[in-house]
Amino acid sequence: MDPTRSGPIALAETRLRWLDARQRVLSQNVANADTPGYRPSDLQPFTQALAGAQGAMARTDPRHLAPTRDARIQRERRVERSMDGNGVALDREAMRIADTETAHALATGLHRHYIGMFRTALGRNQ
Repeated sequence: MDPTRSGPIALAETRLRWLDARQRVLSQNVANADTPGYRPSDLQPFTQALAGAQGAMARTDPRHLAPTRDARIQRERRVERSMDGNGVALDREAMRIADTETAHALATGLHRHYIGMFRTALGRNQ
């Protein structure tokens, strides 16, 4: 069993991949801040992406809620638009980028911490 493919290490790596993809989407929003008619995008929240990656949940009772659509990148529905129809607000995008950067630093720190624990357990911590 490879301990890096399960538990906190695998979760941190999955989170880092999601954060990387989100940063790309947000940077496209900023790059298109002057494009007429451009609508900003964002990824679906990480919890939804993680639930979708683990497979669809079985609907064992007709009273259970049906699964929602599986879209990774979502266009923002309610955005204020400028005169040219562009919906990018640079202050909102800057906040999202900063949040993504903070989450990236946290996930990287957790990944390093757990790898360090394995290295210590193996006697390779130098």
